[in-house]
Amino acid sequence: MNVITGKHISRRTLLRGLGASVGLPLLEAMFPAGRLSARTKTGEAASRTRLVCIEQVHGAAGCNDWGATQHLWAPAQVGRNFDLSTSSLKPMEAFKDYLTIISNTDARMADAYAPKEIGGDHFRTSAVFLTQAHPKQTEGSDVYVGTSLDQLYVQRFGTDTPIPSMQLCIENVDQAGGCAYGYACVYTDTISWASPTQPLPMIRDPRAVFEQLFGAGGTPEQRARRLAADRSILDWVMEEMASLRRQLDPSDVLRLDQYAQNIRELEQRIQRIEVQNASGEERQIPEAPIGVPDSFEEHVKLMFDLQVLAFQSDTTRVFTFKLGRDASPRVYPESGVETPFHAASHHGGQEQRVLDFARINEYHVSMLPYFMEKLQGAQEGDSNLLDKTMIVYGSAMADSNLHNHARCPLFVAGGANGALDGGQHIRAESGTPMANVMLSLLHGLGATDVESFGNSNGTFSLSSPRTSAEPA
Repeated sequence: MNVITGKHISRRTLLRGLGASVGLPLLEAMFPAGRLSARTKTGEAASRTRLVCIEQVHGAAGCNDWGATQHLWAPAQVGRNFDLSTSSLKPMEAFKDYLTIISNTDARMADAYAPKEIGGDHFRTSAVFLTQAHPKQTEGSDVYVGTSLDQLYVQRFGTDTPIPSMQLCIENVDQAGGCAYGYACVYTDTISWASPTQPLPMIRDPRAVFEQLFGAGGTPEQRARRLAADRSILDWVMEEMASLRRQLDPSDVLRLDQYAQNIRELEQRIQRIEVQNASGEERQIPEAPIGVPDSFEEHVKLMFDLQVLAFQSDTTRVFTFKLGRDASPRVYPESGVETPFHAASHHGGQEQRVLDFARINEYHVSMLPYFMEKLQGAQEGDSNLLDKTMIVYGSAMADSNLHNHARCPLFVAGGANGALDGGQHIRAESGTPMANVMLSLLHGLGATDVESFGNSNGTFSLSSPRTSAEPA
């Protein structure tokens, strides 16, 4: 018995106070001895796979004809002994055992299917990535594409969490009106679709994400009072937390205290950014909300940390994360390239410019190890969150200089509760739809009732054979 008082704590316990509601990490006290049904239910919830889908717009330098010969995305070796040294995936070396690279798949639903659609690739591609469906060309409200992979998962396994899913982004999105080439902006500014006609809004401001995760309770007036008081969200639940700590054994107390410390540190980082952005100093991104850091890296890491906390508290198990916006002029000086993103992607096939674009791709990928390390360090039961998470990373665009959708970049990371073998590069047969991979990922997530997805024409094996010298 892990609860000193003999009481069982529900997995859905919330600490509440003046507009604050803080979920708890998985504690041993949530597994009561002698109550098999409760243990089974709690264990099933704890073992449910977390899903994170990340879109990298503009494809990759390694999808250019010359870039492919230099292995700037997909490594030369197929199978398990691949080399990432020339690839934009080089930052993933430390997590190679958790990495499944799937190269040479196509996202043909992003192609132009009629003369009037020609030129609109940037304004179709994001909508295609997780739906693998062809968007209806319209600038009105009669949008239509398909239900996205993440939402098919939510519909089956995400309804028992306080928030079924969350959609995050880094750059400004405008989901109203028309953008260009006859397409509604919602297509290029959304990757998550609850139905073919229902795009889900994306959140750019870390403060807004934090408030959804930890400040959703109470009335608007209570929340406003709490924010105006300039106190930690934990201050409002301190009494309940102190009472809870008295019920727990030392190991659970330690786990709870570490979790609370992580919340507080993240809250302080957000507060420092808000103070800096309100200081009157000139901003690099003047149009951004006050809680959005000017630094791309700082912004991405904040969003990743928020996802880890959400997974720990089981507030939601599903995130989509849009790292950029099509046709973005943003500059990433930390990559060593000063050319704006969109211009860099239109490299004209010139070798040095292709290499420069590859450096931007590598910089984007370099954000992932931070997230994976945090997931790996978050223990949950007898495992860690990285072993329980599936991360899908890719784009429905391939060579952005040509605006084509053949040989698209895609990899999957994490353990996904055993659904992903890791440590492998699988090259698809030419002409293979990316939708086939998505369908198999859905099956690996437990959605085995899904018989087709987008333009799939079959499933896709996510495991390459091992040699006799390789450990199982």
